[in-house]
Amino acid sequence: MKRTIAIYPGSFDPPTLGHFNIVERALKIFKKVIIAVAENTSKQALFTFEERVGLLKKIYKGSKSVEIDHFHGLLVNYAKKKKAKVILRGLRTVADYEYELQMSFTNKNLFPELETIFLMTENRLSHISSTLIKEIAYFGGACENMVHPQIAESIYQKIQEKHKK
Repeated sequence: MKRTIAIYPGSFDPPTLGHFNIVERALKIFKKVIIAVAENTSKQALFTFEERVGLLKKIYKGSKSVEIDHFHGLLVNYAKKKKAKVILRGLRTVADYEYELQMSFTNKNLFPELETIFLMTENRLSHISSTLIKEIAYFGGACENMVHPQIAESIYQKIQEKHKK
């Protein structure tokens, strides 16, 4: 499997230590992981689409095994374009599993050659979610132990900008 490319899609708003942990562990299995930032219209984003891509590119600058990209539309179409046959999804809870299982069945229906691989988030990170981090930061709490230091700084700056408006 080490020759396979995996696509790790998500909104990554913001990217968490849980996301980075999934990538780190996936690199032991896959030759390359493409972090594909999805333009998710159903969520209220803290960071713009371009900012999320930029944050991830800063973190993975110089990595030959991690590619940062973005997509709009169906994941299966993006996977075909990238000639990838594996979707990587991180799971924190049973609720995540139920949603992701439904998505994997749908993707498999649309693109039968596509496989979805689930990796459980490590226990020490399973409580972390992007939504929780945004709420903590919005109300003045510290989120440095849940995100990369560069991302924590960006979160605080963004929240300050929003408070000024």
